[in-house]
Amino acid sequence: MFTGIIEELGTVTAWVPSADAARVTVRAPLAVSDAKHGDSISVSGVCLTVVDQGDDWFTADVMAESIVMSTLGALTPGTLVNLERAARVGDRIGGHIVQGHIDGTSEILSLTDGSAWRVVRLTLARDLAGLVARKGSIAIDGISLTVSAVGDDWFEVSLIPETLEATTLGARAAGDLVNVETDILARQVQRLLLTGADDDRPVSSVTDPHRQTIGFSALNTTASIERSES
Repeated sequence: MFTGIIEELGTVTAWVPSADAARVTVRAPLAVSDAKHGDSISVSGVCLTVVDQGDDWFTADVMAESIVMSTLGALTPGTLVNLERAARVGDRIGGHIVQGHIDGTSEILSLTDGSAWRVVRLTLARDLAGLVARKGSIAIDGISLTVSAVGDDWFEVSLIPETLEATTLGARAAGDLVNVETDILARQVQRLLLTGADDDRPVSSVTDPHRQTIGFSALNTTASIERSES
């Protein structure tokens, strides 16, 4: 798990493709300072596992699914990537809960500079529209951001100078693709609603002989009673 707070910009030093995967090596002094074999590192929003490392670099395998779903397939030596080590229990969560399991990519439609910020408008895929809300959280290339506006097929985020300087978003242009991960809480709520939409059974319940089974139907009934009594 990550928090979407980028720790350093890494530099890709090698990208070696195979039949259905690839192996990437990234120069990342801070990320490997306390890393060990098997650790997770977010590379521009994609959770990768360290399989080899040196004093200032690490290597990770990238499976076919990650290549298809993300921008990693376009990496070349010299490309800058956003890096974040996995969060530790007890750390402050400066951003939001980020899994490193992206939903896909979005295209940058426009960039508009303000006096001390930059507004970025991006495409919003139809199947993700229900997961993106104004003032909600979203991760772009691994960066925890707040949605400042949303439309039917687009959304916007506003970037402060620190984000522009400390991440790859500062060098992005219209037409570029970025990795997008929606809020895990929104995903779970959507799933609960979808799985319970076609029948009257509770979406989620607790089965215990000593406890009452409570689901959405019971909660809805309780809510109706409370409204009628108020």
